[in-house]
Amino acid sequence: MRRKWTLILLGSAALLLVPWMVVLALTLPTSTEVRNWSLAWIGLDVLMALGCAATALLGLRGDPRARLTASATAAVAILDAWFDITTAQAGSDLVQALACAVAETSLACACVFLALCDRRPSRAPASPEGHS
Repeated sequence: MRRKWTLILLGSAALLLVPWMVVLALTLPTSTEVRNWSLAWIGLDVLMALGCAATALLGLRGDPRARLTASATAAVAILDAWFDITTAQAGSDLVQALACAVAETSLACACVFLALCDRRPSRAPASPEGHS
């Protein structure tokens, strides 16, 4: 029952975000000056590196939590690609951002594959009694 209400809450949040996005689209400036710009970008790369390391370590140990870290790392990689592209100036900066986005999207795809693949050992069909 708790799971159902959590899902209903998530669905409601999705609906409530729609008018909020409209407000943002109408009121946010098209450009702004940002403090700690380099720290923000470095932070995304630190999160990606930590996510890759955690996923690798957990996955190599057969820990099912590797699926969680892989999922989170995929999300960070996609966010990084999104912000690379949407904040790049036209020209060589955009070309570089697109190249980085290809690498980040590839990383995200690998992480999604790891998050979704079933690593449980498959059961061998039971042999009939007396036939070994």
